[in-house]
Amino acid sequence: MSTTVDPQQAALFSDMAAEWWNRKGSSALLHQVNPVRLAYIRERAAAHFGLDTTRRNWLSDRDVLDVGCGGGILTECLARLGGTVTGIDAAEGGIEVARDHAAGQGLSIAYELTTAENLVQQGRRFDLVTCMEVVEHVADVPAFLSSLAKLLKPGGLLIYSTPNRTAMSYGVMIVGAEWILRLLPRGTHDWNRFLTPEELKAALAGAGLTATDCQGIAYDPARGFALSDDMRVNFIGAAVGA
Repeated sequence: MSTTVDPQQAALFSDMAAEWWNRKGSSALLHQVNPVRLAYIRERAAAHFGLDTTRRNWLSDRDVLDVGCGGGILTECLARLGGTVTGIDAAEGGIEVARDHAAGQGLSIAYELTTAENLVQQGRRFDLVTCMEVVEHVADVPAFLSSLAKLLKPGGLLIYSTPNRTAMSYGVMIVGAEWILRLLPRGTHDWNRFLTPEELKAALAGAGLTATDCQGIAYDPARGFALSDDMRVNFIGAAVGA
């Protein structure tokens, strides 16, 4: 299997699999931020594809790939919007949970225990590729982004999110979430692997992709997570084939 997967990270997330659909467990933050991700995907897809996202199934007739899908929190939402959705992950436990949960919801999603690199070798391509909080966990960022570029159909769209490498992100995601509040197991994140928006933009360009937008995801005690100009902790962006 050709892969940029870090085996230790895959094993860690496989061990966390049972918590994917527990909104009060280690995946609680993912559930809370998911509406923000969906809002951004809707915004960028509407602008890029010229879609009427007020329609119920506005992703119909679109092939969608969710890379690093975990237990399927985002993947299921994309399927409910009408997309023909594939979810892939290198953590076997997550894929098993995702399949079981989707079946219980009556959703048709193709979940595969595989890598982006393997899909490239198979000649697979998609209109929309999502990759949320994955870049910081892979073993080879340039190779991984190159695979994502090759998975896009001509005119396709990539949506990604990842933590920024700042003092604030260290305090929030490492000290706060892992050490103090214990919302995540220790070792979930390696701050040194975080990329700044500028670094990721350059890496995308190196993979043949052009970054078209980037926004922050910030937490407001009154509103919860929301899109923001503040990218100090986390950011979400879009890219297209150069």
